[in-house]
Amino acid sequence: MPQKVIMSPEDIRRTLVRIAHEIIEQNRKSVAQLVLIGIRTRGVPLAKRLAANIKELYGYTVPIVALDIGPYRDDIPPLNVRPAFKNSGDPPSIEDKTVVLVDDVLYTGRSTRAAMDAIVDLGRPQSIQLAVLVDRGHRELPIKPDFVGKNIPSAKHEEIQVRLVETDGVDEVDVIDTAREQALREKVSNLGRTYHGLSK
Repeated sequence: MPQKVIMSPEDIRRTLVRIAHEIIEQNRKSVAQLVLIGIRTRGVPLAKRLAANIKELYGYTVPIVALDIGPYRDDIPPLNVRPAFKNSGDPPSIEDKTVVLVDDVLYTGRSTRAAMDAIVDLGRPQSIQLAVLVDRGHRELPIKPDFVGKNIPSAKHEEIQVRLVETDGVDEVDVIDTAREQALREKVSNLGRTYHGLSK
């Protein structure tokens, strides 16, 4: 598969430490009001790592919530359901809280919009901030992250793949050329058909 590794495990570790510092610096006067909400799937482990970094660096325990935005996506039929928050008990109140949304890749902005719709249905936070590991551009909505791990300009035929130990067994960010991948698959398929024809 044509791909290029652009973030190593150490790159990801250092990036999340930096973002944790930036979150505290921007919210120093309201740390007690912080809530980290991870967008499933990979936003959740990223939020947990950020919370662990904040705890280690500053001694603050920040609540973490996992959010399933499926019911709020605009590419599937709407469903009459409540926001799907996943944690050990009832979701914490977000009234007058500073919510930091955490996701792995920011692309068109539609996942972020869906997450904000879900949060607003649950309550009225004081503010919503956005932290992403990778911003690849190509926005379709006027959404800008507050905290960015790495800006990676990309073509639309490329895929930015974030892999994490918690979900994939490895920490790595890759750029995959999907056009080249498709061309290679077609080439292999054509070779297979040619071989099959010759073997008759």
